[in-house]
Order: sequence, then C-alpha cells, then structure tokens
Amino acid sequence: MRVSVVLGLLAAFLVPPVWAQSAPASSGTAPAPSRENAKLLETVTVTGEQPGPGLWKVSKGDHVMWVLGTLSPLPRHMEWRSAEVEQTIAHSQEMLEAPTAELKVDAGFFSKLALLPSVYSARKNPDGEDLQQILPSDMYARWQAVKPQYFGTDRSIEYWRPLLVAWKLYQKALDKAGLTSASGVTNAVQRLADRHDVTRTPVKYELVVEHPGEALDTIKQTNLHDISCFNQTLNIVEHDMGSLTARANAWSTGDIGTLRSMSVNDRHESCLIAVINADVAEQMGLHDLPQRMEAVWQQAAMAAMARNPQTFAILPMREVLSPDGYLAHLKAMGYAVQSPEDLDP
Repeated sequence: MRVSVVLGLLAAFLVPPVWAQSAPASSGTAPAPSRENAKLLETVTVTGEQPGPGLWKVSKGDHVMWVLGTLSPLPRHMEWRSAEVEQTIAHSQEMLEAPTAELKVDAGFFSKLALLPSVYSARKNPDGEDLQQILPSDMYARWQAVKPQYFGTDRSIEYWRPLLVAWKLYQKALDKAGLTSASGVTNAVQRLADRHDVTRTPVKYELVVEHPGEALDTIKQTNLHDISCFNQTLNIVEHDMGSLTARANAWSTGDIGTLRSMSVNDRHESCLIAVINADVAEQMGLHDLPQRMEAVWQQAAMAAMARNPQTFAILPMREVLSPDGYLAHLKAMGYAVQSPEDLDP
C-alpha cells in the first residue's frame, strides 16, 4: 500500500486521466469451498470461488474490531466469497474503508486545461533523452528483451521517464500473468456493508497540490533517481512473477501460513525511495505520506472502537502481518490482536 499509493499519486499527477473500469467482484454468500478443492498449480492462478483469509481480531475491553487483510495483485479470474466476512459485517455497527490518499490539484477547470501540455512534457525525460541514453547498457539490453512482449514496437515509451515506464510495465506484466491490481475485494466488502445497512467510514488523507504548475516544472527539471526503480521492476518481471502468483493464490485460498512465509512488502520499495528522495516529493508533500496516512487510520480505528461494540475494517495485508504494520502498532498501544490461527488453532 505504502509504495503503490505514492507511485499512484505521482502517476496520476503526470499521466492525464483516462476512463477505465474493472469487472465487478462477486459478493454472494455461497458456502466457501474447501482449500483442498482449490484449482492451484505452482505458478498458475487459481480460478473460481475462493474463501480468502480469515479475520484478525483487535479488542479492547468488550469492544472488538475485525480486520480483513487484502492483497494486490490477486488472480484475475478468482471470485472471492466469504460467508464469515458477510456475517461479521452484518453484526457490525461501522465499517472502516481501506486507507487511501487522494490527490487534489488546487486549480480551476481552465487552469487544469492549461496544465495539460506541461503534464505531457513532464512524463518525458529531461533534455529529450531516451531510455538508451539514460539506462546502463546492460539494463537497456534487458529492457529491449522484455519490451516486445508488452509494448510491441512502440517507440514513444522510450522517451518516458524510467519511473513511469516501470509502472506501466508492471501493470502489463500482471495482466499477462492472469493477475490484477484492481480492488475487487474492497468493492465487494463495501457492497456487503451497504446490503446490511452498516455505516461506511472513509479513511482518506487528502493531499493538496497548491501550485501544480510549479510542481510540474520541478518534475521536468529534476532527476527522480528512478533507475533503481526501473531495475527493480525488470527483476520482478524477469524473475518474480511466479512468486507474485503464488502469493496471490495463497490469499485466495486462505493459506495464511504461506503468506507469512513470503514477503508481503510491496516489491516496488526502491521505487518509493526514488520518489520520496526526489526534490519534488517535498514540494508535493509525499516525503512523509505513509506516516500521515497511518496516523489518519489509527485515529479513525481508535474512535470507531471506542463508540462501537463491533467494527469491521479493511487493511492491506502488509499492515496486518508486518511487525512494523498498523496492527502491530495498535498492539504496542495496549490493544489485543489475535490472528485467525490464534482464534481457530
């Protein structure tokens, strides 16, 4: 979450909006299939109805918050259905939505139109250089080997900044592997809350760019130090798609043991470092965005637990499992945290 949010905000700022939609996730109440019946091969994505993981329990006194850990990417053709989640939501008074950050450009409509040429220009490398001129020769050779699989003979992307090429390459590699970063599970949970008249509380940090023109000028003039991000993404596409698929399958079938044994950190950590170390991060307010987002979520969670006997929440799996995640920090503050294994040994 932390990396994808930061990169997503930067990409949203640099790439003009396009209309897009994903297939709606199913949120029915059919009985969850057994793990033994799951269609699971080593690096082939699971398909059909799957139960997903169990719920984590956070408690203080007699007030409880149940947490569903979500993951990205997930198998594109997996239909998530969990009777446990629906029953828990139905008995809750409030649902905390997944923490998000929203980029707000402080400019009027006509000012935004005037910014479009700068947006297109900021996508490109300074001084009109292409990737061959920017990347080390061995890295560029690797890029040329994978590029035809995802971009064909497109030459225009050769002039994009490596950070944005990496973002686009990763999304195309997910699609080819049968994976998706779409938030179908989150959308399904929100529909379940609506079905049972449970109050949905957004947990959103709004990032306002007060001077977008100046920010774009800074981006155009700044080296984003994003070659490390490009290299990391190449490594993922070349070597780690099987691991991403196995991790996605583990979430789908509710195999928490496998999730624990695999890293749930976002593989784009070097991309985050590239962005927040850039001068433009300070100007756009990205340098401490993860900490501010956690503070917003923590405040919302504590308030919800204080006023409700039962609350339901959605969190990225990293924040659920990590020793430095959101739940670990709540535990350090005196809240009791129990995993699905603790609750059903």
